[in-house]
Amino acid sequence: MTDAASRPIVAVLDYGSGNVHSAVKALVAAGADARLTADRGLVAEADGLVVPGVGAFDAVMSALRGIRGDELIERRLSGGRPVLGICVGMQVLFEHGVERGIETDGLGEWPGTVTELDAPVLPHMGWNTLRAGEGSVLFDGIEDERFYFVHSYGAQHWTLEPMRPFRAPVTTWCDYGQPFLAAIENGPLSATQFHPEKSGAAGIRLLGNWISALPRTA
Repeated sequence: MTDAASRPIVAVLDYGSGNVHSAVKALVAAGADARLTADRGLVAEADGLVVPGVGAFDAVMSALRGIRGDELIERRLSGGRPVLGICVGMQVLFEHGVERGIETDGLGEWPGTVTELDAPVLPHMGWNTLRAGEGSVLFDGIEDERFYFVHSYGAQHWTLEPMRPFRAPVTTWCDYGQPFLAAIENGPLSATQFHPEKSGAAGIRLLGNWISALPRTA
């Protein structure tokens, strides 16, 4: 068992999202010292920050802004500090989200708009396979595994151009009715549309891959 003192500290942003406790448990199982918190100092200084998300895009954005979570995320990324978004926590990283005719501004870390999936049955609920991007850190050793999804909306286009000398973003796609982004790895910012904490051993392995890549604070 890993010594608790040697585990990287991962803050799970507490802004009222619904799946936080399962995310914390999964992160602990994956090797982190995971802490559910809205403490600004801990969120800023933790080795990693996880932004969970369940529910509507506009509700998540409102709750994030209510604790100034948008500022906390931006400050971490400005300093090159790792952030992982999950489910709607991935969606709000885009510029806009449109749900039931309501357009809401997102965090704007990536260009694009999250829209309803074009599929015969919604939500997309259950296990699905992925097409992991070349050089993915998150999917190292689990490229052929299945992961658990629960969503009706997603990012269906990727338009961010790579900027030299920085490494090009790694995009992972899934098909449900049509292709949509299942995961993105873009410098310190990563995200998954599926729920690693509900994806069994493969999800724990993915979180472990992310945790293992975290730069440790002194």
